[in-house]
Amino acid sequence: MGVEIERKFLVASQLWKAGAEGVHYQQGYLCRGRGRTVRVRTAGQNAFLTIKGPSSGASRAEFEYPIPLEDAQEMLRLCEGALIDKTRYRVRFEGHTWEVDEFHGDNTGLVLAEVELSQEDEHVSIPPWIGEEVTTDPRYFNSNLSIHPFKDWLE
Repeated sequence: MGVEIERKFLVASQLWKAGAEGVHYQQGYLCRGRGRTVRVRTAGQNAFLTIKGPSSGASRAEFEYPIPLEDAQEMLRLCEGALIDKTRYRVRFEGHTWEVDEFHGDNTGLVLAEVELSQEDEHVSIPPWIGEEVTTDPRYFNSNLSIHPFKDWLE
């Protein structure tokens, strides 16, 4: 069984960005409910279909499959809620690769960083540009950002 173990944080500064190259992502949700989602995503010229189970701390079941880009583009038209539009950067820091997502559209202004772990209690050094941990805050799940975008939090 596929298991995703990740911690998620707000990004507190732009220090991570020096020399980082990003890939444009679009993703949407074909189905969501009771903590489960079926997501379609394009990442540059690649595309994936992902099924995720409910979260338990920093862990949850995850199954991801590559699909043709053209199929993903058609599936994005079938998604519920707004599409998530972001640029993802990969930043190495002390033995871990951090994925920094800079959101666009209705989520402009939100920048999140995630680090995947091999086990929940794995030690990870926190970079100086990391802010508050939001791993268990559902507002920051991409599936929630597609129906409750960051721009609405400020109103």
